[in-house]
Amino acid sequence: MKELISQPELCDECGKCERICPKNAIRVISGVPVYCLHCAEERAPCMTICPEGAIEKINGAVVIHEEECIGCGLCRDACPIGAINLNECGIATKCDLCFERDEPLCVSVCPKDALKMSSEDILADKRDRIAKELERVKMIMK
Repeated sequence: MKELISQPELCDECGKCERICPKNAIRVISGVPVYCLHCAEERAPCMTICPEGAIEKINGAVVIHEEECIGCGLCRDACPIGAINLNECGIATKCDLCFERDEPLCVSVCPKDALKMSSEDILADKRDRIAKELERVKMIMK
């Protein structure tokens, strides 16, 4: 299952993630990448409120089927973080984790690795940093 996790402490506000997103669905605000959190199905207000059933969960991503969207804007209004927008044609758009790709484009272009595909990636990085620091301390203690 895909997920998108940010590490704001690593973000340098370069804007590459914003520029590459095909849905124009990620913003960096004060060093914090803001995007759809892909809520669990039972807790996703956009899915619950859509009168056309145009929003579904696919492999961990909450996806809007734009061809089914009637542009009512209810999903946009229901989203607690403002992650859904209406495009110039009045159709709802949002981050879909680039669900048709192996990796979201924003993750692939982030020069500081502030965006990761899973919390396991972040934990692995932290374990590596701790192991390196322990080795450094061992060298100092000798």
